[in-house]
Amino acid sequence: MGFGHEKLDVYRAAIEYVGWAYRFCEGLKGHRNAKDQLLRASQAIPLNIAEGNGKATDGDRRRYFEIARGSALECGAVQDVLQVCGALSPEEDATRKALPDRIVAMLTKLGQRGYAVHEDQAQYAVGIDPDTDSDPDTDVNPDQTDRQPLAPGDA
Repeated sequence: MGFGHEKLDVYRAAIEYVGWAYRFCEGLKGHRNAKDQLLRASQAIPLNIAEGNGKATDGDRRRYFEIARGSALECGAVQDVLQVCGALSPEEDATRKALPDRIVAMLTKLGQRGYAVHEDQAQYAVGIDPDTDSDPDTDVNPDQTDRQPLAPGDA
């Protein structure tokens, strides 16, 4: 089982990048603003992918994928700042930019197609009482849809 977004390669790549960003920032001395931005932006990528994948309309889904894409681009810019300030070597910067670059490419494609992966709906149908009262509805046939409305005065 699992959520639909967990099946997306772009989501798994984003989670991998968050892991790197967190470990990198743990050892980073100083550079508080860039560190905070990298943590925030890196975490926003998978969060927006997950939320966007769960949206019902292509427009909503695309908007969240675009926000995630913007956060991945922001991570690249933060890495540039950290590199120019000497907190990240040019080699490490280039190596670590490969993943957000790949994420941006995948999100660009997903945003164009309005693509989504959904959960298996069958897992949610078991044992769910569709109404809001507390009884289990064992005495009512759920296929009974031919009920006629009461006429005025029949209450």
